[in-house]
Amino acid sequence: MIAELGLAALWLCAALAVLQLIGGALAQRRDTASGLAAMVRPAAMLQGLLAGLAFACLLWVFAVTDLSVKLVATNSHSLKPMLFKLSGAWGNHEGSMLLWVTVMALAGGLIAMVEKRLPEKTMQATLAAQGFVAIGFYAFLLISSNPFERLAVAAVEGQGLNPLLQDAGLAFHPPTLYFGYVGLSVAFSFAVGALLTRNVTPEFARVMRPWVLGAWVFLTLGITAGSYWAYYELGWGGWWFWDPVENASLMPWLAATALLHSVSVLAARDALRTWTIMLGVVAFSMSMLGTFLVRSGLLTSVHAFAVDPERGTFILFLLAIYIGGALLLFGLRAGHVREGERFQLTSREGALVFNNVMLSAILGIVLLGTLYPLLTEAFDVRVSVGPPYFNPVGAIFTIPMLLVMAVGPLLRWRRDSIERIKLPIAIVTSIIVSVAVLAALMGDIAVLPLLGLCVAIGLAVASFLPLRGRNLLRVPIATWGMVLAHFGIAVALFGMASDSAFTKERLAALQLGEEVTVGDWRVTLDGVDPVAGPNWTAMEAQVSAWRGSGAPILLLPQSRNFWAPPMQTSESALATQWDGQLYAVIGNRTEDGRWQLRVWWKPFVTFIWYGGLLIALGGALAAIGRVMADLKRRSVRARANSRRTERRAKGFA
Repeated sequence: MIAELGLAALWLCAALAVLQLIGGALAQRRDTASGLAAMVRPAAMLQGLLAGLAFACLLWVFAVTDLSVKLVATNSHSLKPMLFKLSGAWGNHEGSMLLWVTVMALAGGLIAMVEKRLPEKTMQATLAAQGFVAIGFYAFLLISSNPFERLAVAAVEGQGLNPLLQDAGLAFHPPTLYFGYVGLSVAFSFAVGALLTRNVTPEFARVMRPWVLGAWVFLTLGITAGSYWAYYELGWGGWWFWDPVENASLMPWLAATALLHSVSVLAARDALRTWTIMLGVVAFSMSMLGTFLVRSGLLTSVHAFAVDPERGTFILFLLAIYIGGALLLFGLRAGHVREGERFQLTSREGALVFNNVMLSAILGIVLLGTLYPLLTEAFDVRVSVGPPYFNPVGAIFTIPMLLVMAVGPLLRWRRDSIERIKLPIAIVTSIIVSVAVLAALMGDIAVLPLLGLCVAIGLAVASFLPLRGRNLLRVPIATWGMVLAHFGIAVALFGMASDSAFTKERLAALQLGEEVTVGDWRVTLDGVDPVAGPNWTAMEAQVSAWRGSGAPILLLPQSRNFWAPPMQTSESALATQWDGQLYAVIGNRTEDGRWQLRVWWKPFVTFIWYGGLLIALGGALAAIGRVMADLKRRSVRARANSRRTERRAKGFA
C-alpha cells in the first residue's frame, strides 16, 4: 500500500500544479484575491507536502527492500547496507527525477508560505511559472517513468545498485546537485514572474538572491564531492576528465556564478536588470540541458542513467518547451524592462560585467565541446573532445577573468579610477612576476600550470585586500563571504596547477617485498590477501611507503568483485600529507606471479577540494549576511512605517 500511497500523492501533486498554473495565470487579468487566484499559495504549500510524502514512500519501499516494486528490484538488494539501500532511491532515473520534483515542490511551498515582499501579482506569476515547470516533471514521472510501478510477480532478489555508486560520497553527491538545480528553477520562476508583471526591481533581486546563492553553494558542493569521488573511486588518478556528464553540472554552475554577481548588483545598485533576467533564463536552461544529457541515453558514463529513446524524446520535448518558451518570453518582454542605473567601465559594476562576459564565453566553450561529439556522431563521425581543447581554450578567458576578479572588489561602485588602486595592483603584479620567476627556476613547467600557479598566489593575496584599513570586527558577514569564496578559488586553482605541474607516476609489476620509488617516496609491496565486505570480495594489497627518514605509512588498495550486480572495481588507497597525496592502485596478477601496482605522488592536489569547500563556505556566509541585512532593512522599514502611522493617528486625534 505504501507504493500506491506514493503514486496517489504524485497524481494529487500534478493536479495542484495545474491549479497553481491556472490560478496564477488568471491573477494576471483579474483581482488577485478572487477565485482561483486566491488558491495559488495554498496549492503550492499543499503540493510541497504531498511531494514530500511521495518521496518518503519511495524511501520506505527501498528501506524495507520491497521487491514487488520494479524500481527496488532493479536498483537494490536485501544484503546491501542501509545507506546504499536509501541512496538507491535516487541512484536511478525514476528516483532521481522524483527527488528533483520533490525539492522543487518543497521550495515552491516555502516561497508561498513566507515570501511577502513582492507584489501579489508578481508572486502569483512566479508560482504559476513554478507550477508550469513542475507539470512537465509530474507528467514525465506518471506517464513515462513511474517510480512506484509494481511487478506482476515479486522478484526473488534485487539486482543491486551499480557498484561504482555504492560509496558514501555518491550517497550525498546527487542530492546536492539537485538542490542546486532546483534553486536555479526557483530563480527562473522569479525571473519569469518579474518579466510577466514588468517588476524587475532591486526588491525583486533581493528576493531572488538567496535562492541563487543557495543553488550556487549546493552546486559547488556537489561538483566538489563528485570530483573527489571520481578521483578516489575510479582509480585513474584524475580529478576531472571533461566527461560530458561532468560538464552537465559545470555549465549550470558557470551560469549561476554569473547570475549571482548580476543579481547582487541589481539588488545593491539597481543596475544590470536585463542581464539578470537573461542569466536567470540561461542558468535554468543549462540545468535542463544537463538533465536531458544525463537521462536521454545519448551519453555513456558511470554518471548517466541510460534510458530508452521514448523517455529521451519526452525529455527533449520538455527541454524545447521550457527553454524555447523562456527565450521567447525574454525576447518579447526584455524590451519593456526599464534601464537600470548607469555606471562607468572603470567601476565595480564594470569589473563584474567583464567577468560575466568571460564566464559566458567559458560556458559557450564547454557547451560546444560537450555537444559537438554528439552532433558529429549523428553523421557517423566519432570525435573525442577533451583536455587538449578545454584547457587551453578555456584559459584564454579564465586567466583575464581571474586577474580582473583580483582587483574588482577594490573598485568603487558607479565610477572609479585605476590611479586610486595602483598600489594594490602593483603588489599583486609583483607577486605574480616573482612566482613566475621562482617557478621557472624550479624546473620545466608547462605554460598553463605556470600561469595557474602565478595567478593563484596573486589572487590569494588580492582576496584579502578589500579588508585592508578596516576594522575586521565591523566587516559585514557578506563581505567575509566574498573574501573567503575568492580565496577558495585561489586555493583550488593552486591545487589544480600543482597537480598538473608536479605529479609523479610509476607503474610497476612487483614481487612481494620489492620496492619502487615515485618522487621522493619509497614504496614496498608487503603482501596481497583476500578480504570480504558486505556484498563484495577483494584482493587487498599491503603497501608500505617511506619518505625520507619518516615512519612508514600503510596503504591498503583493493581490487573488488561485487556480486549484486557482478562488477570488478578498483579501490584506491590514499595517504594524505600537508603537501599532497600518495595514491596507490593494485591491479591484476601477472603470469609470473607479480602484482601490478600503480602509484602517484600528487603535490598539493588536496587543495582542489579544500578550495571547493572554502568557496561553498564563502557562499554560505554571504547568504547568511544578505539574509541578515535584508531582515534588518525590513525591520527598520517596519519601525519607520509604525512611527508614521502613530504620527498620523496623533494628528487626527
